[in-house]
Order: sequence, then C-alpha cells, then structure tokens
Amino acid sequence: MFQEPSLFDGGDDGSFVPFTDILLNVLMGFTIMVFIAFSLIRPEMLTGDVEIDAEYLITMTWPDNNPDDIDLYVEDPGGNIVWYNVPEGGFLALERDDRGNYRDTIVVNGERIANPLNQETVTLRGVVPGEYVVNVNHYVANGVDPIPVTVKVERLNPALQLVYYGTVELDHRGDERTVIRFTLDAEGNPSNLNDRFKSLTELARGRRPG
Repeated sequence: MFQEPSLFDGGDDGSFVPFTDILLNVLMGFTIMVFIAFSLIRPEMLTGDVEIDAEYLITMTWPDNNPDDIDLYVEDPGGNIVWYNVPEGGFLALERDDRGNYRDTIVVNGERIANPLNQETVTLRGVVPGEYVVNVNHYVANGVDPIPVTVKVERLNPALQLVYYGTVELDHRGDERTVIRFTLDAEGNPSNLNDRFKSLTELARGRRPG
C-alpha cells in the first residue's frame, strides 16, 4: 500500500518543503523590511536635534504681543555692523527683522492668525578675533511704559555654551543701549565681557549700504 512520506521518517524526496524553512524565510524577509524602514528614517527625526550652521547665536527678545519695534545691532572687529538696513556683513547675518506686531499675521483658510513672538537673531558664521559689540535700539515706541529687552549670546561649537544672558529696559523712542561687548580669540573663546556704551546707530546710519 502507498504511504505518504512523513516529516519524521526521512522519506522526503525533495518535493516537500518543511514548515521550518518557510518560517525562516518569512522571518528573514521581515528582518530585511525592518532594516530598510529604519534606514529611511532621517536622523533628526530620531534625535530631535536642530543644527545651526554658525559659531555664535545672538538672540534679542521683548514681550510677546508688544507693538513696539526694537532693533538689534551687532558690530564685528572689522567694523561691519548688521542691522535691519544692512542684514549681512563679514561673517555676521541678521536672520529676521521683527517690527513688533507690524505684519505679524497671516491668513489661513480665511482666518487671521497672529504671531505673538517678538524676536530678532544674528548669527556669527565664522570667527574673526577681536571685539564684538551688541546693541539694542528702541526704534518705534507706541506706548509710554519701559520695555524690557533680553539678549542672549550663545556659543554653538564645539558645544553649546551660554556666554551672556541679561535684560535692559528701553524707555523712549531712540533709546540705545550697549548690552554686551566681548572679545573672541582665534579659537572663538570669549573674554573681556563688559557693557561700556558705544553708539552703533550713529555709526551704521552714517554709512550707506553697498
């Protein structure tokens, strides 16, 4: 009488594929798909890091929703001054000129959405040894109350380092303050921090762009 080959009796003639082989192939396929899926995930999605292509970051903020226009001025050792009318000079770059609540709204699906944040930033994308000067200026005053203005200077490379953090008050239109002056060596190390006043508005506006 004909008897079918058993999985355990060694009677497999090659036409029968054992269940273990099928399972192994499925597992190998699943492993390959998982590997491909993880290789396609961007590193920033895994870490949450945001890289900024700069050596230093200078940030100025004033109260949210405040209508006043405060301007950030930064001078490098070569005499380059960045401000709203000259957004780039040397390795310095003004990333955004914030004008208080002026044009701080967008329309999405017929609804007007306001951006309450008041912030300007300057990046230093290379190091020139010498002194840097950071000033703030009260360009447009819509009220009579003093405005607290906060400035933060951060070194980004080789590791994040807070160089300066402080707040000054501007109390009238045209009020200008030197918030911080600091010196960088050839390696970008800061020293000689002080707030001795130097008017950058007079220097900057006495020049013509280009």
